[in-house]
Amino acid sequence: MRLRNHRILVLPLFLILVSSCIKDKYDHVETNYPTDVENIITTRCAITGCHVTNSKDAAAGLDLSSWDKMFNGTNVGSAVIPYSSKFSPLLYFVNTDSLDGLVNRPTMPLNSAPLTTNQYHLLRDWIEAGAPDKSGFVKFSDNPNRKKIYISNQGCDNVSVLDAERKVIIRYFEVGTIPEANPPETPHSIKVTPDNKWLIVIFSGANQGYMQVYDTKTDLLVKNISIGIGGWNTMAISSDSKYVYAADFNNGNVVFVDLDAGITTKTFNLGSGLHGVGLNKTDDTLYIAQNLSSGLFKIPINDISNFENFDLNAVQPAPGNLKPHEINFSPDWSNYFITCEGTSANQVRVYNAHNDQLIKVINVGIKPVEMSFSEKRKLLFVTCMEDHFFPFTTGSVRVIDLNTLNEINQIEVGWQPHDLEVDDVEGLVYVANRNYGGPAPHHAAACGGQNGYLVAID
Repeated sequence: MRLRNHRILVLPLFLILVSSCIKDKYDHVETNYPTDVENIITTRCAITGCHVTNSKDAAAGLDLSSWDKMFNGTNVGSAVIPYSSKFSPLLYFVNTDSLDGLVNRPTMPLNSAPLTTNQYHLLRDWIEAGAPDKSGFVKFSDNPNRKKIYISNQGCDNVSVLDAERKVIIRYFEVGTIPEANPPETPHSIKVTPDNKWLIVIFSGANQGYMQVYDTKTDLLVKNISIGIGGWNTMAISSDSKYVYAADFNNGNVVFVDLDAGITTKTFNLGSGLHGVGLNKTDDTLYIAQNLSSGLFKIPINDISNFENFDLNAVQPAPGNLKPHEINFSPDWSNYFITCEGTSANQVRVYNAHNDQLIKVINVGIKPVEMSFSEKRKLLFVTCMEDHFFPFTTGSVRVIDLNTLNEINQIEVGWQPHDLEVDDVEGLVYVANRNYGGPAPHHAAACGGQNGYLVAID
């Protein structure tokens, strides 16, 4: 499961449980629903004691008393997502026919006759058409510059879009070139260019030989760029948003992509097992980790044949392979950090960006993978995917003080946390949990199974 924010990420979050209703007084207000939708919701859902403002806290936090309040979602996320009936949990709870879509329990309205098939179809078709208000306006369509968090769902080739201010998912869109591909094409890495103009998607699924570029204002596909077949897993983007550098784990290829021209300008091979791509402040040197060994390639952009290959385990060695996973430069560009997920390592290694000297080895939890910096608070957050620091769960987030380079906290976030992203404006860290083999989801969801889920840390 991958996510990136807008400056910028397998498996989306499914989010609604209506637990109980208590009686209270409800006065009718202007709902702004289309008339046919209002006739269903105000007579079956937004009724005294259930999904209205005064009693929503006993009904999973879902307030359906108006069209606008509906988009605040539930205690655990969105209830209705425009244009995405398949990913709108409200429908799961009012459906009684598995041939018509997902069926979740308890069936709503609670302790009452279910909606008729025609009523369900009306709601489904309305959501698929964007769930517009009575004047035809579609929620979240009025501000193309809103700050977003993008989360990739590798299990069914979808990307979900979360509004950073309202903290609810507002859109889903399918990526890849094969609709509902089985097996999935697997969008392994997504990033937004520094100018916030494009969302870049690369795929690790078999026989996927392209990079996709999406417009962040519309979330529509702009172009497919051929990069050759491979397990494309990590990338870096130049500070001027013109070039992407991507690595292929399966075959060991590296590509240089010109985004404006939409072409691959250079391809070369470093050997299989590449994972982790970093680009220095001046955009002239590429750092690529070799996950199958303890190696690190340092590659001049303008003279790729003159690369260096370091053994990360030569200084302060750990038994066995370090298995470097990700490379990130600190916000001030003075250091670069490498997560080392090897079973004998479980480290974050810190190197001087000017002379590549090892500064410190920070021992963290089991299998550290992804990192994200809080520049405002001078912190580094690291997901340790297989950690057992907390009982009855697998995984943790470790917090490192950038001033002292010491671990200062451990946070329980769920089962197998993987990707994460700091939002310094809102003061949150979003963490995507892979949840492979973890607790089964309480309710079914589109792209079902052992789905991952998103959590936010204050």
